[in-house]
Amino acid sequence: MRIESVFLFDLDGTLVDSVYQHVLAWKHALDSEGIELSVWRIHRKIGMSGGLFTNQLLREIGIEISAERIDRLRRAHAASYQQQASQVRPPPGARDLLRWLSEAGIPWAIATSGRMETAAVNLASLGVDLERASVVTRDQVKYAKPDPDLFLAAAARLNAPIETAIVVGDSVWDMLAAVRCRALGVGLLSGGYGPDELRQSGAFRVYDDPADLLRRIDEVGGRR
Repeated sequence: MRIESVFLFDLDGTLVDSVYQHVLAWKHALDSEGIELSVWRIHRKIGMSGGLFTNQLLREIGIEISAERIDRLRRAHAASYQQQASQVRPPPGARDLLRWLSEAGIPWAIATSGRMETAAVNLASLGVDLERASVVTRDQVKYAKPDPDLFLAAAARLNAPIETAIVVGDSVWDMLAAVRCRALGVGLLSGGYGPDELRQSGAFRVYDDPADLLRRIDEVGGRR
């Protein structure tokens, strides 16, 4: 007997080069509420759910938070991000990696902290067919990263035990979620986090981008 691996992918920063568009969209949303915040603070929270993201950011700067305000920020972020849709592109190797896994008969799914209103932009740029691919968005789970709900739901879509999953992500939040559900985490540098940060959060391997991962796919259990 052998363990058949499945791959669970984050979306933003992992399969699409969209982190900085999200940072700018959040900056625009915060500015619209009269909230001044440095962009580096915003970047450090990308990968969380929008609600947790705003809670943490605003708590850091001591601003009172209401549910209504959080909803306004979320909607402003989504509107600003959708305006940048033409700038969103997959990083090197993303399409090739998914194609290779499909041709090799290795199941894969996408699990994103984004709601479908923003994830749809990314999935379109990646060329993912929603009728065929397994995609789990923030709308479909109770909690997003760093909670493991998204990855657990994605593994269930593939009818696979979570312990057989390779979670591929670009942020510490992806790696923390992978550790919490007993999956193996693989970090990518394409989202702006450093290799040490990813390893300290649980990544057992770190690669530059999807193209680098594909070149060394056998290192993480991706074999035909």
